[in-house]
Amino acid sequence: MRRKFLLLLETGLVLAGLMLGASAWKIHSALVQPLNITQEELLDVPKGTTPNRTFLRLEADGLIKDSFWLRVYWRFNLPRQPLHSGEYRMLPGMTVEGLIDLWKRGEMVQYSVTLVEGWNFRQVRAALAKEEKLEHTLDTLSDSQVMDRLGHPGMFPEGRFFPDTYRFVRGMSDAELLKTAYERLEDVLAKEWSQRAADAPYTEPYQALIMASLVEKETGVPQERGQIAGVFVRRMAIGMLLQTDPTVIYGLGDRYSGKLTRAHLKEPTPYNTYVIAGLPPTPIAMVGREAIHAALNPMAGNSLYFVARGDGSHVFSDDLDAHNNAVREFQLKRRADYRSSPAPVNGTEAAQAPAADPQAPDAQARPDEAPIPAASPNPAPDVLPPVQPQAPAPAPEPEPNASQSPQ
Repeated sequence: MRRKFLLLLETGLVLAGLMLGASAWKIHSALVQPLNITQEELLDVPKGTTPNRTFLRLEADGLIKDSFWLRVYWRFNLPRQPLHSGEYRMLPGMTVEGLIDLWKRGEMVQYSVTLVEGWNFRQVRAALAKEEKLEHTLDTLSDSQVMDRLGHPGMFPEGRFFPDTYRFVRGMSDAELLKTAYERLEDVLAKEWSQRAADAPYTEPYQALIMASLVEKETGVPQERGQIAGVFVRRMAIGMLLQTDPTVIYGLGDRYSGKLTRAHLKEPTPYNTYVIAGLPPTPIAMVGREAIHAALNPMAGNSLYFVARGDGSHVFSDDLDAHNNAVREFQLKRRADYRSSPAPVNGTEAAQAPAADPQAPDAQARPDEAPIPAASPNPAPDVLPPVQPQAPAPAPEPEPNASQSPQ
């Protein structure tokens, strides 16, 4: 009886060993099989998809065989390994084991979108809306509803996002990307605020962000940003109006057609710095770190005016007579290759703003306009423009930084 039991036990062990060996061989064969593809293909793994469902789908599509053994392998060898959603690049000759290695490393195909310094929020939304690989959750929302979705209800969105190139994988939402850009701006602003000049004339970082947006829109020449900020700060200190054209353009919104008129400069809007004293109530564009640094560290000096040379740079003047001479030289007698922004890098031609009329008001000094005392750069809440619900409109083409001088 004992001998019979031992014989049965031995037979069972042999059979179990054979089964384990056969299973191991089947799993190995399933892992080393090449994917049945002849050219590069992308495997889309939506959110919530399990490895089991993915193996079954690959088998149903004819790309692999023996998905059962692959599911067994994953269950016993990688039970806690997540399968990240996104796209995975499958190449001819790649084995299933190679594909699994991509999953284990989370090596998804990445895409990128660039948010540009000087863009307004409308342009930001349009750029995200064009990215087909993003999950679109904000397209039907108004600007105020977008901020609600991001967790910042009641906040005006302009200037609250950091311009940079952001990478994402298929299935990432536009809201997630905007949250990243929002947090980047908060981080950069906080770091620059902690290193601000001792005499920086702001009581809170948001004021510096507003000033930085004016600097961003006034010049694309890096070394001029501190000088531009210095002009604006000195004007505010002595009660002069800032009189910067980009604020007028922003206040006009869709009504701006590429040319400012005297009527525009006199039109009262919350942003028209030819009418209001001090800073506008909100930023007028996204700003880079350099513009924030310049706003918080304005360059010392005596200049109160600047005018575009026509090559993207500006002439700075201490008094109105010198400024009027610069206007006559660089605005009324414009060079044939006049440009309001710097020359394109590496010969790449940038989009140009409509040429300004030398007789337009932004090219003339306005000595007859008496300055009024500058308001506090911290506007009262009731001065802020309301964020009205509206359907998002198609964005215009990104405009280059405006380069007109305050007068």
